[in-house]
Amino acid sequence: MPTLHLVIPFLNELPTLDTAVRRVLAAPLPDDWQRRITLVDDGSNSETADLADELATRFDEVELLRHQRNRGKGAAVRTGFEHILEDADDRDIVGIQDADLEYDPNDIGTLLSTLLESHDDAIYGNRWTRPASSLKERIHRGGNSVLTWFSNACTGLKLRDIECCYKFIRVPMLKRILPELDEERFGIEPQITASLARNNARVSEAPVSYDPRSFQQGKKIGLGDAFEAIKVMRREKRRNPNSPGAGS
Repeated sequence: MPTLHLVIPFLNELPTLDTAVRRVLAAPLPDDWQRRITLVDDGSNSETADLADELATRFDEVELLRHQRNRGKGAAVRTGFEHILEDADDRDIVGIQDADLEYDPNDIGTLLSTLLESHDDAIYGNRWTRPASSLKERIHRGGNSVLTWFSNACTGLKLRDIECCYKFIRVPMLKRILPELDEERFGIEPQITASLARNNARVSEAPVSYDPRSFQQGKKIGLGDAFEAIKVMRREKRRNPNSPGAGS
């Protein structure tokens, strides 16, 4: 039976981690598919670490990996990918799920079904298919639109939301791009996109729900990460011999 593997990187997400894991486990999947969750604790405090231990003990579908110190989301995602690919079947699909409940795990089944029907190599979620409901969301959307536009200019892809957490990748393609991934922090998002483009991956998108939290609620990505993402895109463009202006 093919497996959907979901990497959940987290750092001190005590209020939401339990609920996120339960919702992922309860999310409907296409027939004949099973799921596995790989939690990656990126140096959390003792309370969150204890909760993660409890979840891995309670649920057979959950496995826990741990960084002894905080290294960043990119490092945690790569740790999860590397571990999954040790035993994954080529029919399997690997995705990313955040632990902060900004995304609705009920969208997982739709993303998986759409990817299976399209026969593409990867699928991204797209958060921006409905009108913005607040000034905060309009500002957030505007910033992400700029990053996505710049990424598309560098990669030649035609995506609408490269910073969306939901990225599902077929195992054969993930095996090809993983050696190219080295970003430690949020630069992993544009780097995954650039590596997929470099390997001529077919990438589609599907709408997903999104409920952004505030910095007061624990949101970790900031303006500095946006500038870092642009640096990553420019560097990855130079690595891609097929991109316009590569090597300039």
